[in-house]
Amino acid sequence: MTVHWTPAVVVLTVLLLIVATAVVMSRPARRRLLSSDTKSKFGLLLFVVLFAVSACSSEDRATSPEEVHKLAGSSDAVQARQQTEGNLLSVVRAYADHTPLTLALVTVRDTCHGGSAKEWFFQTGDDTYKIACSLGVTAYYGADPKRMGDVIDGILTAGDHHGSLISFGHDQYRRNLVDYYRGHGPNPAGPQAPEPSTLSDTSQSLTWDPVHDRNPPTRIQEPDQCLQNDPPVTRCLHEPESATVAAIRKKHGMVFKLELGSANYYKVYKNGRTTG
Repeated sequence: MTVHWTPAVVVLTVLLLIVATAVVMSRPARRRLLSSDTKSKFGLLLFVVLFAVSACSSEDRATSPEEVHKLAGSSDAVQARQQTEGNLLSVVRAYADHTPLTLALVTVRDTCHGGSAKEWFFQTGDDTYKIACSLGVTAYYGADPKRMGDVIDGILTAGDHHGSLISFGHDQYRRNLVDYYRGHGPNPAGPQAPEPSTLSDTSQSLTWDPVHDRNPPTRIQEPDQCLQNDPPVTRCLHEPESATVAAIRKKHGMVFKLELGSANYYKVYKNGRTTG
């Protein structure tokens, strides 16, 4: 049996040993040399203390890197990962197949991290699980800024269809947005508001280069570089590897970015429960 000596465990052990010693040495006669019977009882009590401490510490400790790697590569994790990524990539393809957008770049960020040790003061919930995995997919598309009204209308029309994987259909605001880009109406966000450049809901976020405001900071930026790629714990994909946002903009005129994510697609709790 391995005892994980976290600070909390050390303090608990010391306190229990003090109590145990006080009990054993409570009578004056026992302040002299301990009898064999007393030593036996003290040893048994010490074993009980260590057993209790080790049992408590098994769920109080942080998940080791070795255990994170093992859990991230388990068959259940692999199955959940493949299903989640497949679902997200289906959305990416739906935009490419059913809207005026041209798919040019896809990035995938897949990360698993271990749970923390027991949180005594600032409780975030990170001490309740052994491992949690999340996956995000970002797709970059090219489009013609001169046809912006038709592009937005085409996206909304695809989203209108029953069962569409595209979240955004026509509503009053979005109809006004189409009219705005076609030059038939005012900015739907208000006369003093910046140019609209986002459609979003809880599962999808679609942003684009402003057409009327050419301020570079408001344009779609390059994706973050892959700092670490250590499957199955961390996985970073950039396909095609040579593709850049600047090159997409140069070829098509403007860039759309679609962000999709799945938080905690696989999670193993310290009590043995698994989700995903």
